[in-house]
Amino acid sequence: MVENYTGQKLCIFIGESDKYEGRNLCELLLEAALENGLSGGTVIRGREGFGAHAEIHSMKILRLAENLPLVLEFVGRVEKIDAFVDRVQPLLVEGLLTRTEVKITKFRKVN
Repeated sequence: MVENYTGQKLCIFIGESDKYEGRNLCELLLEAALENGLSGGTVIRGREGFGAHAEIHSMKILRLAENLPLVLEFVGRVEKIDAFVDRVQPLLVEGLLTRTEVKITKFRKVN
């Protein structure tokens, strides 16, 4: 089955060691995306990057290697992305969100 629709790609930039109430933030965001019915999500671990504190985090620098950058990419219908952002915004103390309009083609095997 093939489904075509217009939606958004949401990227959330956080640090690998970011937590919310003692839980790994990345895991919480993935769980929330699944519960909100987004079409898909992926976590990408960066080799290097910088964020709000203008400090480079790199695999080359041992003391900072434990907080490498993560990019979480999600796609879905606009109303589902809106609901997801409203839900997770309180969890994000530091980070960055970007949203891009996209055309989505979803392939799904039908049994």
